Amino acid sequence: MDKTPLFLQPSFREKIWGGTRLRDLFGYTIPSDTTGECWGISAHPNGPAVIMNGSLAGKTLADAWTQHRELFDHYAGDDFPLLTKILDAREDLSVQVHPNDAYAQDKEHVPFGKTECWYIIDCDENAEIVYGHTASSREAFRRAVAEKKWDSLLRRVRVKPGDFFYVPSGTIHAICGGCLILETQQSSDITYRVYDYDRPGADGKPRELHIEQSIEVANCPHVDPELTYHVRQEAEAKFTELLREHLFTVSHWEVRGRTEPIKKNWPFLLMSVLDGEGKLHIDQTGYALRKGDHLVVPAAVDALQITGYADLIVSSPV
Repeated sequence: MDKTPLFLQPSFREKIWGGTRLRDLFGYTIPSDTTGECWGISAHPNGPAVIMNGSLAGKTLADAWTQHRELFDHYAGDDFPLLTKILDAREDLSVQVHPNDAYAQDKEHVPFGKTECWYIIDCDENAEIVYGHTASSREAFRRAVAEKKWDSLLRRVRVKPGDFFYVPSGTIHAICGGCLILETQQSSDITYRVYDYDRPGADGKPRELHIEQSIEVANCPHVDPELTYHVRQEAEAKFTELLREHLFTVSHWEVRGRTEPIKKNWPFLLMSVLDGEGKLHIDQTGYALRKGDHLVVPAAVDALQITGYADLIVSSPV
C-alpha cells in the first residue's frame, strides 16, 4: 500500500470580513484582499483541495476518497468526514450556529452537521470571540433575539494565541475581528446566521439571516464543554491532545529538534503546519514540511518521525 503523504493545494474563499494575513503570514496566493478562508484539507464539493504530489497529483482529495479508500483505512461513509481551515477575520463574522447530524440530514439533506473547534494561531490584543449566550431557555432565547438584545444575550470571551475552543453543534458563536484561527470541523458548509450587525453584504444588501433555524438548533441553555488536555513530552517534542470526542481528535505538536518514532493509533492523519519547517520521515523517505503545508498521512503508514523546528495541528477521525 502507498505510504506517500498527500500534500494538498488549498482552496480559498473571499469573505466580506476577510483580509490579507493568509498571504502575509503563510505566503499563499489569495484571490483578493478580502480573503477569509483557506480550506487546507477539504474534500467538500464547495472547496476541494487538490493533491500536489505522488501518483494522485492533480486529483482532488475527494477523488482519492472515492477511488482509493484503502488510503483511508476503508473508513466508513460516503463522504470524507473532516475539513481543516485557516480563517483570517479582519472583521467580525456573523453570529451563527450549526446543526447536528440528525437535523442536517433531515432538513438540509446533507450527511453532516457541523461540530468544530478553534486553535487561536494569532490575534490582536484584546481580541474576542462570541461563545454561547445567556438565555436560560429556548423561549428566553427567542425573546432576546426578537427584541435584539444582543449585548446582554451574547457571551464574549477574550482570546490570546494558543487558546483552544470546542464548538459543538448548537453552540452560538462568532469569530471576531483580529483573530487568525485554525478550525477543525466536520465536512459541512451549513451555517445559520442569527445576527449580522445589520451590515450589507458584498452586493450592498443585508445578508440572509436564518432566525427560525438558529432558534431550533441552538443549545438552550448554553453550557461550556469541559476540556481536559493531555500533554506528553518525548525527546525534543511536546504533544498536547486538545480534544478527543466521538467525531475527531485534535492535537498540537511542538517539535524542537526531533520526535521519537510515533506509532500509528489513527485510521489516517490530517496535518497542518502552523509555523517553522522540518521533515516528515516515513520509512527511509523524508518529506519537507514548511509553514502553511496541509497534508494527509495515509493509513499504510504505521510509524512516522518529524525532525526540525515546527508547530503543527494534527487531527484524525475517531
